Amino acid sequence: MRVPFADLQLQYQTIKSEIDAAIAAVVRDSAFIRGPYVDAFEREFASAVDVEHCVSCANGTDALYLAMSALRVQPGDEVITTAHSWISTSAMITHAGATVVFVDTDDSTFTIDPAAIESAITPRTVGIIPVHLYGQPADMDAIMAIARRHKLWVVEDCAQAHLARYKRRQVGTFGIAATYSFYPGKNLGAMGDAGAVVTNDNALAEHMTMLARHGGLTKHQHRIEGINSRLDGMQAAVLSAKLPHLPQWTKARQDAAKIYDAGLNQIEDVVVPAAAADREHVYHLYTIQHPDRDALAAHLNANGVQTAINYPVALPFLAAYARLGHRPEEFPNAFRQQGSILSLPMFAEISREQQHKVVQLIREF
Repeated sequence: MRVPFADLQLQYQTIKSEIDAAIAAVVRDSAFIRGPYVDAFEREFASAVDVEHCVSCANGTDALYLAMSALRVQPGDEVITTAHSWISTSAMITHAGATVVFVDTDDSTFTIDPAAIESAITPRTVGIIPVHLYGQPADMDAIMAIARRHKLWVVEDCAQAHLARYKRRQVGTFGIAATYSFYPGKNLGAMGDAGAVVTNDNALAEHMTMLARHGGLTKHQHRIEGINSRLDGMQAAVLSAKLPHLPQWTKARQDAAKIYDAGLNQIEDVVVPAAAADREHVYHLYTIQHPDRDALAAHLNANGVQTAINYPVALPFLAAYARLGHRPEEFPNAFRQQGSILSLPMFAEISREQQHKVVQLIREF
């Protein structure tokens, strides 16, 4: 039995008629750029994540850039973020004009350590970008308390955390803005690149919308210099078709995580992902830790189970940040975990038989 890391074809087959109809409607109406399907998805997604405004864009990376640019980040500013994330989080800080400041992660949740944030603040700090990594919310009460104390903005990176909740409140509703990716493999994924930034701030929403559309709300009326980062109509229609299924897909992922937990908890040297109290993990990824990670991954892959490492090198130690001269002892948790993390197959449609095979192979190893 083969166990893929994710199965996008299987997801498509379960809602094929809805996806096909959505695509056909866009083709029929020639609504490829902006238009009613994009407008509809923006309204629907804003409602789904409990915010006033959704500004769609080309991808989750652009969403981060749009948020920081609209917040008028400038050279000399510092923005604090986690040492453990995809590079988009940190790279967009640099591209927006600021200096990235990395801090370590919490030992058990992979999310940013609030105590480390406090220690990293300087007079030049303007904001914090917590990442709800793998689908688990960061400790938003502690982060927001620090932000209020130091008068900093917070932009939540929700790329992996669609519908995740912290103390029953949706992630993405704590900071001034939040960014989402709809990369195909995400819990809510398009059939290509797509992203969005959400906010309850009217002025910020308008500014981000202009930035994403060549600097204007109306064609040929360029109020500022913007960029071209538009969600196309085809992807918007696909996302609208998928969005009503997201709650049940989320529940299926959570149920699958419980199966893994029960099967892996008693296996020596395997550390299952901890779900912190008062946080609703949505398991974009199910990431274990094991001291002999590479050999375990090879064993699984040799037996038909696809795995991934998210992410094999913590951000401060990438060649892209060699200029910062960081040392392992500055980020002990992120440095240690980069050598032990392994993401197992996780998707809403995964069967119990597939999961039992994964567990059995790990037990054999």
